Amino acid sequence: MEDFTHFDDAGRAKMVDVGAKPLSQRTAVAAGRVLVSRDTFSLIASGGVKKGDVLTVAQIAGIMGAKRTPDLIPMCHPVLTDGVQVSLFLDEERCSVEIQATVTCSGKTGVEMEALTAVSTAALTVYDMCKAVQRDMVIADIRLLSKTGGVHGDYRRED
Repeated sequence: MEDFTHFDDAGRAKMVDVGAKPLSQRTAVAAGRVLVSRDTFSLIASGGVKKGDVLTVAQIAGIMGAKRTPDLIPMCHPVLTDGVQVSLFLDEERCSVEIQATVTCSGKTGVEMEALTAVSTAALTVYDMCKAVQRDMVIADIRLLSKTGGVHGDYRRED
């Protein structure tokens, strides 16, 4: 079990102690999408969804999601984020709502989970706001695009 940092000697779950790690400037970028029908796409684009402005509400939800990550993911440390940016735009060709989140901090642990949670929360909010008009939307391709900082170094997705 020594390769697994989230288990103690008895095999029970534990939160990793990051107390001895140095502070490091960290950034994580994640993305995802919600695939919708042409009718739903048109409603989002025109502002015709009855629950309100889908992209703005989902953007705010994504920011809130990033801030609540340790409440949702059991082994995540509470991180004092420096910034959370969530961007949503409509891709007419793909008929999708594209979502990207960037989270930064100066801390002892990374913010990948915060960026992924921001994207996930924004995507779920798009679904919630549009489910009255379409139930078969697909939340897809939630992924880490890049991260910087920390002992494991930088990462950039290659696809």
